[in-house]
Amino acid sequence: MSADYAHARVGQTEREPVARAAVSTRARVVLAIGPATALGGIAWALLQPWRLTLLHPFGEGFWWLLAEPPLYVVLVGVLFRLLIAPGLVQDIEEAS
Repeated sequence: MSADYAHARVGQTEREPVARAAVSTRARVVLAIGPATALGGIAWALLQPWRLTLLHPFGEGFWWLLAEPPLYVVLVGVLFRLLIAPGLVQDIEEAS
């Protein structure tokens, strides 16, 4: 084995973990956006329980009960994590 080839190979393997660690950190951040958003919606619902008319549905119709802003925030967080984040992570991994 040539010394030049051996040095090039060692240098390559030393740089790869750093690049993969940066990509995996970006991927983790993208994957964490959805759960963080859902957690924010849950916190919003707990901090402002009067916004949830499900807790006191006096004379309210179905659509009024369904149109709850904290529930929308939780739904958007879950949908982002399940539908959008995997594609973004794949694009991040392919770009690097």
